[in-house]
Amino acid sequence: MNDLTVRARARLSGLFTFEWYRPFDPVAAKRIRLRFGSQSPEYRSIPRFLLGTDIAPNIVVAEGLNHILDVEFHAATQLTTWYCLIFETDTTPADGTTYAVPVWTECTAYDEGTRPEYVEAAASSKSITNSANKAVFTMNATKTVYGAALVAGGTDANTKGDAAGGGTLYCASKLGTSRAVVDDDVLNLTYAVSSLDDA
Repeated sequence: MNDLTVRARARLSGLFTFEWYRPFDPVAAKRIRLRFGSQSPEYRSIPRFLLGTDIAPNIVVAEGLNHILDVEFHAATQLTTWYCLIFETDTTPADGTTYAVPVWTECTAYDEGTRPEYVEAAASSKSITNSANKAVFTMNATKTVYGAALVAGGTDANTKGDAAGGGTLYCASKLGTSRAVVDDDVLNLTYAVSSLDDA
């Protein structure tokens, strides 16, 4: 008998990068309280202090993996627009976590009217990312952020706090250390997913 063992395995891995900023007046050396909306032209000129950067690996949940398999091999409909969300409870995503039954409470306390879209560039070197167009969350309340996720599909995937729209959860990530934020803090979120053939 031929004792040859054939192993072929492809892996998907992803990293969320969180960048935390606070409007800051370098002359007065104190935090700036904004008096205009985050969509106004003046908003972009406000100096910001980088509070910190966190990098956290994700778990690609069963719902997300099944979606990939169905699209590639079972003629399922592709989900073309994905959205980022952040959550405010100290909970850990698991393989069985789904869009309809998340293990977290989503944080909706930011100025943007919808979940920020994940705007990715074309894949290169077996990786795809939104680093050129990061998802932005302009906070409007005092919160503690514990992690992030990527969702799509259904009827309300861009709606903050939605869990009933029949969407799909691709992945989620919990920070190693939570981050406390206040009104006008800005979170820039990058997600990069890489593929690797272990054969």
